[in-house]
Amino acid sequence: MAAIDLNADLGETVDGVPTADDEAMFAVISSASVACGGHAGDAASMRAAVERAGRMGVAVGAHPSYPDPAGFGRLPMAMAPDDLAASVAVQLGALVAAGADVRYVKPHGALYHAVTADRGLADAVARAVADQSELLGRPLPVLGLDGEITAAAASVGLPFVREAFLDRGYTPAGGLVPRTAPGALLRDPAEVAARAVRLVREGVVAAVDGTLVVVDAASLCLHGDSPAAVEMARAVRSALDADAIAVRAPW
Repeated sequence: MAAIDLNADLGETVDGVPTADDEAMFAVISSASVACGGHAGDAASMRAAVERAGRMGVAVGAHPSYPDPAGFGRLPMAMAPDDLAASVAVQLGALVAAGADVRYVKPHGALYHAVTADRGLADAVARAVADQSELLGRPLPVLGLDGEITAAAASVGLPFVREAFLDRGYTPAGGLVPRTAPGALLRDPAEVAARAVRLVREGVVAAVDGTLVVVDAASLCLHGDSPAAVEMARAVRSALDADAIAVRAPW
């Protein structure tokens, strides 16, 4: 039986106000990438995510970012590698302190893209994850797109797990369409659900120009704060179930 992980970026509370319907999203996913204070999230939201994960059988991942709540972590930020490593370490520690059994780490937003291109920043993030792994006594996989972070993770003995995006547009080169460009976001639950099944069964995704991009992914991502996120997540889960594709965490 085919299987896939379904992850969502959650716990993204801003000034005490949730940006997503976390209760509904946790009900249909297998892994939750939880904001841990860099771009969003606080001690209360992290504890709430841990409680939901335990109640619904969802794996918890850390979702660290640049320390940029004003920009929701989606703006490039100049940081020295040592400062970035220290910031990520604090964020990972905060989620652990909230009671999370952290199973993986997925950078957020601008940092997610920066570590695919900048080896110095990738090494900084990998170093912080490796340090937390040592404290936990087990290696934490890094979840993301291929790039410099792939080699950086391997250099410190961390597994790297590739993901694909269900609600983001792809360029013909296999990258994500910038959020400011046309076609960046998908909003149709039926289209997103069909993409999920095709990714699992055929290992391809249609780019914005219609060309097919080969994608080797062990996890599929939906953004909790996307328009119609809950409807898309439910449609994806129903489509996967109907096609006999098991949804389970690989961690």
